[in-house]
Amino acid sequence: MLTLLTPRQETLIVNNVVAACDDIRKLNRTGYKFINLCSGFIAHYDLYGFIAYYTAEFGDGDLRDHIQNNWNANKWTNFHPGDQNYDYYRQKARIYQRIMERIG
Repeated sequence: MLTLLTPRQETLIVNNVVAACDDIRKLNRTGYKFINLCSGFIAHYDLYGFIAYYTAEFGDGDLRDHIQNNWNANKWTNFHPGDQNYDYYRQKARIYQRIMERIG
């Protein structure tokens, strides 16, 4: 079974990813670990590679746009109560939803 995050960890992730949408250099390992594992985000070697990719002068641009464009792929609607790891994927969807509500 996959480990669930605490409510505090959820909030820290949301706050960090939202801050990184305004300044990608604010992305920390916790926010990176969450967003890098979301559907639609390409694999990067590490946090710094991810930051470079979303830095306008080097990469593909706007993290906010990528989060918004990948929203449908991160709703995790293919999991249902009783499925293995259902709570984990519902939590991921909830965190992504909270990010979406803040970046709008």
